[in-house]
Amino acid sequence: MAELIIVFREVFEATLIIGILYTYLNKSGNSQSIKMMWSGVIAAIVLSIAGSFIFQIVIGGFTGQAEKLFEGIVMIVASAVLSTMIIWMSKNQNISEDLKSKAAESASTKFSYGIFSLAFISVFREGIETILFLYGVMISQGGVSILSSLIGAIIALIVSYGIFIQGRKVPIKKFFNVTSTLLIFVAAGMMTYGVHELESAKVIPYFSGEVTVEKIINDEDKTEKEIATATRINGQSKTFEILSEKDLAKAKKWSSRIWDLNPKKNEDGSYPMFHDKGSVGGLIKGLFGYNGDPSLIEVIVWLISVIGLFGLWKRNSVQN
Repeated sequence: MAELIIVFREVFEATLIIGILYTYLNKSGNSQSIKMMWSGVIAAIVLSIAGSFIFQIVIGGFTGQAEKLFEGIVMIVASAVLSTMIIWMSKNQNISEDLKSKAAESASTKFSYGIFSLAFISVFREGIETILFLYGVMISQGGVSILSSLIGAIIALIVSYGIFIQGRKVPIKKFFNVTSTLLIFVAAGMMTYGVHELESAKVIPYFSGEVTVEKIINDEDKTEKEIATATRINGQSKTFEILSEKDLAKAKKWSSRIWDLNPKKNEDGSYPMFHDKGSVGGLIKGLFGYNGDPSLIEVIVWLISVIGLFGLWKRNSVQN
């Protein structure tokens, strides 16, 4: 079951953006860029599989800080490319002949390479994640079900196909408005999730909260231990016994969170459905960067991204 959920989620996330791109390019008559899009998809699938095998053989795969650093960089790059795409679309959303001429012109310029890059990054990110997640399931369970994985991928493709077949019937202006709004939240989520991963990789420090460490001496045996008191900006506090640098890092991470909406783990140690690592919460996290316990900088980055992109999109839409 784990394989089905993982593959469904990752394939659906990739096909969401690819589907929007395809529908947009199809409506605007930009057939050359559609070819570039599919080239990006194929290249991403091939390279994600090849890259995963290389990392597994040469350095044992992405683990720990390296995995978080990789995720963070890829997500931020993907957000930047997607944001550029959103702005371009907002400047070219009229249903007139002008749109077709601009689309035809862009097919022979750098726009087509932008389409290739966006398709490549979107699929490559999900491809690498899928293989890594399945690798983790294989280690923990002693194997993975190929059948469950295929069923998950097929369900995701059917759902995505249904969404965008219906999307073809929608007037192009309405299509632009709906999908641009969706993509703005996707881009903001990617940027925020990238920042989250760079925080975890210790590239970006935790800014909010406060941690104080004090030494406590046991009166009976005179042994000494360190206790850290972590305090969030909302006043909530928690104590941690410091046995290593990892414990201190946990205290700093906990203090940096400004709220925690995640439900507690199930008795068997699994994550509930709406936890940001659960089946539903994880899908929302993958699409929109949802985090049940965000840090201050994550919230700030998300707000800046959403407000900034909506502002640029609205301004360009009004001008056109």
